[in-house]
Amino acid sequence: MSYTENARRKARSIELATSYLDDAQAETVTELFPQWEPDTDYAVGDRRQYDGLLYRCVQAHTSQVGWEPPAVPALWARTSTEEWPEWIQPTGAHDAYAAGDKVRHNDKHWVSELDANVYEPGVYGWGEFSDG
Repeated sequence: MSYTENARRKARSIELATSYLDDAQAETVTELFPQWEPDTDYAVGDRRQYDGLLYRCVQAHTSQVGWEPPAVPALWARTSTEEWPEWIQPTGAHDAYAAGDKVRHNDKHWVSELDANVYEPGVYGWGEFSDG
């Protein structure tokens, strides 16, 4: 078996193994996930790294320049294991917040009181969290 064939086989094995990781586990081995690339078909659930961060595909598509994961939240969601991740404006039902989701926004902690919550914390549908 040639070096190239062996490398391809090992890459497929790594991709298969990483598909079984949950987001918390995946965040510890981001470098094992393939880099995002343009002109590539992505399926819902595919995870790719971009600028050292891990993203999950939320809508099947063929990628193109300008559709990099941080630029298109309708296609990609940042995986996060932070307890209080920074709030990001949802673009639709696929990335709306569920009841109980926690976020950080304007130097405060908020907990969603609604399922399918697309509102900005402090406006509607969020309770400000106080640990005291």
